[in-house]
Amino acid sequence: METGETALLQVSNLQVAFRVDRHTTFEAVRHISFTIPRNRTVALVGESGSGKSVSSLAIMGLLPPETTLINADASIIFDGRNLQGISARERRRLCGSDISMIFQEPMSSLNPVFTVGFQIAEVLRIHMGMDAKQARQRAIALLDEVGIPDPAIRVDAFPHQLSGGQQQRVMIAMAIACEPKLLIADEPTTALDVTIQKQIIDLIRTLQQTHHMSVLFITHDLQLVSEIADQVIVMRHGEIQETGTAEQVFLHPAHPYTTALLECRPPLDSRPWRLPVIEDILAPEAGKETVHDQRERGYADSDRPLLDVRHLSKSFFSREGLFGKKEFRAVKDVSFTLPKGKTLGVVGESGSGKTTVGLTLLRLHEPTGGQAFFDGRDLFAMPEKEFLAYKRRIQIVFQNPFASLNPRFTVGQILMEPMKIHGIGSDDKERMALAFQWLKRVGLPEVAFYRYPHEFSGGQRQRIAIARCLTLQPEVLVCDESVSALDVSVQAQVLNLLQDLQDEFGISYLFISHDLSVVKYMADQVMVMQHGEVVEMADSDEIYLHPGHAYTRTLLDAIPRGLHFSR
Repeated sequence: METGETALLQVSNLQVAFRVDRHTTFEAVRHISFTIPRNRTVALVGESGSGKSVSSLAIMGLLPPETTLINADASIIFDGRNLQGISARERRRLCGSDISMIFQEPMSSLNPVFTVGFQIAEVLRIHMGMDAKQARQRAIALLDEVGIPDPAIRVDAFPHQLSGGQQQRVMIAMAIACEPKLLIADEPTTALDVTIQKQIIDLIRTLQQTHHMSVLFITHDLQLVSEIADQVIVMRHGEIQETGTAEQVFLHPAHPYTTALLECRPPLDSRPWRLPVIEDILAPEAGKETVHDQRERGYADSDRPLLDVRHLSKSFFSREGLFGKKEFRAVKDVSFTLPKGKTLGVVGESGSGKTTVGLTLLRLHEPTGGQAFFDGRDLFAMPEKEFLAYKRRIQIVFQNPFASLNPRFTVGQILMEPMKIHGIGSDDKERMALAFQWLKRVGLPEVAFYRYPHEFSGGQRQRIAIARCLTLQPEVLVCDESVSALDVSVQAQVLNLLQDLQDEFGISYLFISHDLSVVKYMADQVMVMQHGEVVEMADSDEIYLHPGHAYTRTLLDAIPRGLHFSR
């Protein structure tokens, strides 16, 4: 905290542990202390499991008392008052008015059976004592302030009728409804499109200045922090590793862990042969030389298309009236080629049609029109029985590793089931040996074979999902936002794994993502989609250096650059 600044929140010697069973506890936060000045934005940065979200929940008093242990000598002093010594009722009143929080996943935080206007108005009625009419008018004004179009109409919309970015704006409107002194934003932009992410960051920064709030911004992405934070706190394993101004942390990181977080992100000005991971910086292997080679990207004239998609279209239909139906054209006349051992990056905002393209290629959606020639055969013209043989050769890794793995199956069952269906291996013994082989190849121990998905982290689950695809030895792998929700360090590990597999087996990737820095690192060619159409396609270096379409320039301008000090 700079000289002359006064503290709004002071956390001292906070230790948080959780009861695992009658005899075991897990220490999530270890005696941390930090300060949030008035009218300032402080970023709390770290990987999953670092304790940053637990710390914010302790401030809010939202940790379950029956399983949580907080040390008696800890203090959380907000505006001169120790929150550890007040009743639960007082804590609820305070946290609804003076302290508020935006959570990571708006669809989990918004009640699906109530309109967004009702949910904002409920906060105003409870904490501000407004009547229904006053609360509704204030809710409309708040929706307008956070940039929701047609707020007088959208106030009566249900959460599912809004986009992800609009849902997050509703959460922000709800959080600032009572004009809090402290706003806690817990990963508010994770997995959002790069343009929506920038809008949310700009919105929070504007609201902080307009309402003279303090903001605690929690994230795993240090590059993003530079866009919003005055001060930065870096956490790992429940401990604070480094604190300082945003400029100090970015230009002169004092702790190797901070350096590691900065270097894990794919750079925009180069393409290293491999991305560094946390361990490379914290504990480099003795005698191991760092590879400084750059990886060349781009399609060559001699590349023969393994996948040739021509004029692909996909429409969805919904009922309109008693007998009518309404057409929504999700994909419109999309054409591209994908050679063996190459990567085509597909970028665009939510609703651009990029995921629909991937799902249609696997015939998880039936196309409305077009052709997809795979090794000379049209995938869309094949009967289902004949297409079964091609399912081995084209696979998909989904965005959410928590939802894409069967929680009732062990990892061994998850890996062996597709091999049984497609007749790979003569018996279970041979299939088990193959499963162990692929686990080792994706960096997981043999004991993982006997465990269940819930026993693994998000990055480990994504490795399991990749191993499941590899059991079928595919030639084309559709990666649908497969690293978007991962920590930057885990993201680097998965990207290195995908690149190793491509180098070794010549797998072709259709790499769908909204993260343009990741796409630049991975892709040979980039296809930019907007409203279901291809607006631009070129080799990756060319499209980043000389974007030809205004929409592409908008996407590129929204990338966090790492250093953006305007204050």
